[in-house]
Amino acid sequence: MADLSVIAFRPAPDQYAWTFGGTEPVARIRPGAVLEVFTEDCFAGKVQSEKDLVSEVCQFPFLNPQTGPFYVEGAKPGDTLAVHFVSIEPARDWAVSTTVPLFGALTATHSTAMLHDPLPEIVWIWRLDRHARTCRFQSRRGSYAVDLPMEPMHGTLGVAPANLEVRSALVPDSFGGNMDTPELRAGVTCYLGVNVEGALVSLGDGHARQGEGEACGVAVEAAMESVIVVDLIKGQRCAWPRIESDSHLMTTGSARPLEDAFRIAQAEMVTWVSADFGLDVLDAYQLVTQAVEAPIANVVDTNYTCIAKMAKRWLPKVEVYGSAHRRLRETAAAYRSQK
Repeated sequence: MADLSVIAFRPAPDQYAWTFGGTEPVARIRPGAVLEVFTEDCFAGKVQSEKDLVSEVCQFPFLNPQTGPFYVEGAKPGDTLAVHFVSIEPARDWAVSTTVPLFGALTATHSTAMLHDPLPEIVWIWRLDRHARTCRFQSRRGSYAVDLPMEPMHGTLGVAPANLEVRSALVPDSFGGNMDTPELRAGVTCYLGVNVEGALVSLGDGHARQGEGEACGVAVEAAMESVIVVDLIKGQRCAWPRIESDSHLMTTGSARPLEDAFRIAQAEMVTWVSADFGLDVLDAYQLVTQAVEAPIANVVDTNYTCIAKMAKRWLPKVEVYGSAHRRLRETAAAYRSQK
C-alpha cells in the first residue's frame, strides 16, 4: 500500500453541491483513492445558537450541502461504486437539532394538511464530547440533561441519478441521496449503481447520532471530518444502494408510502441472497423472512427509507462483489498505519 493515493478536499463556500446530478465535479479521482473530506452540517453551519431559527437563517431549498461530486475515472453505467467509510468524526464540539414548522413525522406537513397550528420552531444545541464519545441533550423547557452515545454517520451519500435527472440533496432514491440511515457509519461499505460516466459521487449531512426514523425530521446535525475509500466494481450494477458491514448485508428502499420502501428493501435482499448465494428465489424469500431485521431509516424525507439487514452468519460462506468490503477494510488499515 506504499502507493496509496490520499486526496484531501475541503470545499470553499461556493463549492458545495445542493443536488445529485447537474453539478460539475470538483475533482477527478482514480478507483482506490482515499478521500479526506470536510462536510458541513445540513444547515450549512448557519444555525449556531438557540436564537438561530432555520426559517430565518436558512433559505429553502439550500439545505444539505454536499461535498463533491467527485468524478471516478473509469466509472460507467452498468458498474457499481464501492464507498468505504474509514472514519467519521465531528469537526466541532457542538451540533444542532430543531423542530421545523410543517416538517416531521408527528406534525401536520405541507402534504398532510391539518387545521391545527404548526409546531413551534425550537433549536437544541447538543454539546459533543469527542473524548468521552457522548452527545449531551439539554431540555429547553426544563432542567433535564442526559448524555447519549456519539454514533457518527452520514445522512447523505449518492451518485448522479439516471435519465438526465437532477434531484435535490433532500431526496433519497435509487441513486442513494438523503437516506438518513444510521447504518452509514465508519467501517461499512456502501454500494451504489453507476448511472452516468464518472458516477459523480457526493456526501454530506453528518449526524453525531440519530434515532431510527428521525421522527422530528432533524438528527443531531454536525459538520464532519470524514475519510472514505472509493473503489469501482466493473460490469456489475445494483439497482438500489446496498451496505455491507463485517457482520451484515443490508439493502435499502426509498419511496412513499412507507410500505413500498419496506417492500423495495426486502425484495432487494431476497434478490441478492438468491443471486449471490445460490438459493432459489422462494427459498431465499423464506430464509430472509425468518432472519431479516428491518430498521427504519427515516419517515420524514421526500421519500421514506427502510433497510433490510441480514446477518452474514445465516448465509453460505460467500464474499460478495469480489471481496470488495474486505479489500477496502485492508486499504483503510493501511491508511491508518500511515497516519
